[in-house]
Amino acid sequence: MSPPLSYDLANHPPADTIKMLTGLLERITKTNDKLYAASVESGRHPHPRASAYTCFHARSIPNIDIHSYLNRILKYCPCANECFLSLLVYFDRMSRNSSGLRIDSYNIHRLVISGIMVASKFFSDIFFTNSRYAKVGGLPVAELNALEVEFLQLNDYNLSVSIEELQQYGDQLLQHCMREEERRREAEYRRRELKLQAEE
Repeated sequence: MSPPLSYDLANHPPADTIKMLTGLLERITKTNDKLYAASVESGRHPHPRASAYTCFHARSIPNIDIHSYLNRILKYCPCANECFLSLLVYFDRMSRNSSGLRIDSYNIHRLVISGIMVASKFFSDIFFTNSRYAKVGGLPVAELNALEVEFLQLNDYNLSVSIEELQQYGDQLLQHCMREEERRREAEYRRRELKLQAEE
């Protein structure tokens, strides 16, 4: 059995990192959208999305998909793999605190732009202004400023992520992507087999 592939933090193309990150975030948001809809339907969630994360909740789902949004950020506010991977670290930390983060289609865009902005400020000596991030993210600058403060508070003002953590999350993201690709190939193979059987 071959050893699992390792994510190359320094040399992995950020555009490819974004593609892998998109797959994971889309899977999480779709799952949580379904769970939320089911809880509302059953009456177990009478107060719509009431939590410490309400400020990240949009009135409607943005028209731009997650992949296009991440690509837009990379194009107009370029940053390294560390910033994209640190999103996963921050989200995990936020999900474990008392308020409990649940990422869904209504809050993912605001969480992403806030997270990448604070990560860029932490990891990079040169970074863009909040007004630039607001323009790229499609938000008023005053709103993004408020989201930044909330994001910092929900992370207990701890933005430090070790190289070991980044490597661990990068490896896990790469392995998740490979498993998903294998599932996709198996599903495609089964579909073709069924089609051939139906044609016989």
